[in-house]
Amino acid sequence: MLLVDKPPGITSHDVVAVVRRAARIRRVGHAGTLDPFATGLLVLLLGRGTRLVGYIDGEPKTYLATIQFGSETDTDDPTGAVIGTAAAPDPDAARQAISRLTGPIDQVPPAYSAKKVAGERAYAAARRGAVPALAPARVTVHRWEILAQRDDALDVRVVCSGGTYVRALARDLGRLCDSAAHLASLRRVGSGPFAVADAVPLERVAAGDLPIRPLRAAIPSLPTLVLQPDSLARVLHGNAVPAMVEGARVALVDPAGELVAIGERAGDVLQPKVVLRDA
Repeated sequence: MLLVDKPPGITSHDVVAVVRRAARIRRVGHAGTLDPFATGLLVLLLGRGTRLVGYIDGEPKTYLATIQFGSETDTDDPTGAVIGTAAAPDPDAARQAISRLTGPIDQVPPAYSAKKVAGERAYAAARRGAVPALAPARVTVHRWEILAQRDDALDVRVVCSGGTYVRALARDLGRLCDSAAHLASLRRVGSGPFAVADAVPLERVAAGDLPIRPLRAAIPSLPTLVLQPDSLARVLHGNAVPAMVEGARVALVDPAGELVAIGERAGDVLQPKVVLRDA
């Protein structure tokens, strides 16, 4: 696992490409895309570690964001064309609207998003002028923290579930205030137990500085079962082992503490679902 602080102006896939070259490894994946204009934490998995993407501890997401009032854009961020303008709202109106965008909400994704409509990415349809009809998705905004409030902008910390579009929160905040707004800046500072303060800048990665972490660090919340030689051999062949610890999912490690597999409970045994080492 590698934690990278993504700079602005490049895609998450661009970051993956840099890591591939620097690590001289083909299989690199990331847990949670960041838009090109956004910065901050990307959690990357290398080699066989890419098999852990579905198991990684990535909730909740924490962002620092600036919401600009006065204009709404077609992308809901500063890269788009202005499609509406309005006066900035009263500060109290903005605070009241925030309360309506807290908790479980049904959020319509941005038109320029990777959501699929009739088999086509929404951004592809939007680019050719066909505004996609996107269905709302249930997301959870755990909390907002107002860091600074100016006449026409709001600096906030947002803690939310994966799949939440902070761009859409900015758009909807403007509309709920009878104003117009877009997301002016976005920085992801946390993803589950991982923090951007522990990430390495991309330029250091490009220069060959890769502080790679063991895969066990990618799933810190899972209980651990240390495999003895006979159980280790069974797991490496995909066979179940007795469930000696509690938990629906368990990190199966060798005597040195290296992650070997993820085990899922089936009665009183653990069935290996992701095996990270050859027999």
